[in-house]
Amino acid sequence: MTTAPQSAHQPEPLWQPGPDRIAGAQVTRFHTWAAAHHGAPAPTPGDPATSYADLHHWSVSDLPAFWQATAEWFDVRFATPYETVLADRAMPGARWFPGATLNYAEHALRAAEDPARADAPALLYVDETHEPTPVTWTDLRAQVGSLAAELRRLGVRPGDRVSAYVPNIPQAVVALLATAAVGAVWTSCAPDFGARSVLDRFQQIEPVVLFTVDGYHYGGKEHDRRDTVAELRNELPTLRAVVHIPLLGTPAPEGAVNWSDLTSNDTEPVFEQVPFDHPLWVLYSSGTTGLPKAIVQSQGGILLEHLKQTGLHCDLGPEDRFFWYTSTGWMMWNFLVAGLLVSSTIVLYDGSPGHPDISAQWRVAETTRATVFGTSAAYVMACRKAGIHPARDLDLSAITCVATTGSPLPPDGFRWLHDCFTEGGTDLWTASVSGGTDVCSCFAGAVPTLPVHIGELQAACLGTDLQAWDPQGKPVIDEVGELVVTNPMPSMPTRFWNDPDGTRYHDSYFDMYPGVWRHGDWITVTPRGSVVIHGRSDSTLNRQGVRMGSADIYEAVERLPEIRESLVIGLELPDGGYWMPLFVHLAPGATLDDALRDRIKRTIREELSPRHVPDDIIEAPGVPHTLTGKRIEVPVKRLLQGTPLDKAVNPGSVDNLELLRFYEQVARDRATDRTQ
Repeated sequence: MTTAPQSAHQPEPLWQPGPDRIAGAQVTRFHTWAAAHHGAPAPTPGDPATSYADLHHWSVSDLPAFWQATAEWFDVRFATPYETVLADRAMPGARWFPGATLNYAEHALRAAEDPARADAPALLYVDETHEPTPVTWTDLRAQVGSLAAELRRLGVRPGDRVSAYVPNIPQAVVALLATAAVGAVWTSCAPDFGARSVLDRFQQIEPVVLFTVDGYHYGGKEHDRRDTVAELRNELPTLRAVVHIPLLGTPAPEGAVNWSDLTSNDTEPVFEQVPFDHPLWVLYSSGTTGLPKAIVQSQGGILLEHLKQTGLHCDLGPEDRFFWYTSTGWMMWNFLVAGLLVSSTIVLYDGSPGHPDISAQWRVAETTRATVFGTSAAYVMACRKAGIHPARDLDLSAITCVATTGSPLPPDGFRWLHDCFTEGGTDLWTASVSGGTDVCSCFAGAVPTLPVHIGELQAACLGTDLQAWDPQGKPVIDEVGELVVTNPMPSMPTRFWNDPDGTRYHDSYFDMYPGVWRHGDWITVTPRGSVVIHGRSDSTLNRQGVRMGSADIYEAVERLPEIRESLVIGLELPDGGYWMPLFVHLAPGATLDDALRDRIKRTIREELSPRHVPDDIIEAPGVPHTLTGKRIEVPVKRLLQGTPLDKAVNPGSVDNLELLRFYEQVARDRATDRTQ
């Protein structure tokens, strides 16, 4: 590891890749090759920052050349050739690789064709016993071939929807790939979702097949889901087949087919060659304020985006083991499966992140020899707060990169990870990344050739024309602005399901700046090209015209040992005033007395500014989250504005509906006080 000199716009990085890592990175080799074959600017010797900035500029200023180069570099197999790379760059409505046909699953299983890889593990499955179970590339290909043939026998055709109510298990990967092989459209929910949450999603797309489990293990306990499965079957009238996966060992319910009966034939897979924009899967927004958006992404668009992201940004290859803690209800599961595209072994963990203790995820990384480990910023901060030393107490020497997402990683999280691994003798690359379900990828984050600065994402991703815009639509540097993408990406949704005229799609991203994707995050792009995420712009704090990100306040407040979690809301009042309460969920044994209130205010004032200090600090029984673990700010804001609970939030989208009744009561009490 080397250290860069410090200057006004070049502060000393937390970490910097050494020459060997830079030279060996796939993005370095890609850059040299693209300069020779596709007109990319030549790399600047000895200056990886300038080289990446030049490569990125080319990748967004000449989209056809960049994406053609990406397809060639990763040897994308087009069964029929494309007429042009980008026929129409309008957003929404960009048309990529018209005329081309291909199949995502064919690419995900290519490593099985390599005799040197055929018997290596494609999947390493770990449950709460923490004993890894491998599935080889040969086995995975055979199961996918068998299941795809059986799906066709069941009448599944290209474009049909196949749904799954399953945890993060090998069967989920097999079912996804078999669905893609047939040209059908995949969609999944995790089995901790209740029936209403699942139906809000699946009823929109009318699946013909449902893969289910009888239950799952979590936190050392069995959770029986047979009643929920029965309800799903009753409420999904389009189902032609239900496939039973007996995780708890129960027999298949009447009318269901056993998983083993569909996957035991050693069948060579047949890959339906579909148009580039043929739907691959449907993902869903959190649906906190209404029915979840059913986001459709294409086989070709996801294939290219995920090859770029896993290969060039995560620097994954055949020797890597890729572990991301996720569930099948979150886009990161789909992203984890993408490790197969670059012949990496993917690690599937089905269990609690904290069982038997908070070190559980690190133990999975240890036992599987994971090289790239992805987790949530919240998990990193919980580990820091618990005072554990994973790199000292466990053998994590295989890890080269820890990546985080879900929320911004606070500066203390960067320092803690770096110090932990330095203590263990490992040169750790910390990659905080940010993107969205909407594109099933990252807008900014990991670049293996660039330094890491505390609290910052390394850079915008290749092919992503990321900018921060002010309300007038002008790009700003070193100022907070709206995260926008000014040119199309292949993995942007082709459409939303049940949105025939495209109105909901347009209103979701293109309403504020016509023809430009507005994502709904506040960001700062630094003069170095790195990116700082400040939180959601639709719940942004705005005092005296100054916009502030809630993430900055959470980072400061939750450093205090007495605070387990917090939630800050900014409310515009009818009289023109502004009320900004901070709700705190206390750690066991802590008391919100005047001394703690003063310490919270002093911490915020000193670390941020007097403007960030809340008007009130209120003890709360907990902070509500979406089903994928993100703090719910906008629905709480609506409750505090007096919106009834049933209109402020979709009850099936939150982890604990009862918590929201507390915030509803706060609103009632305030209304009563104002009328007295």
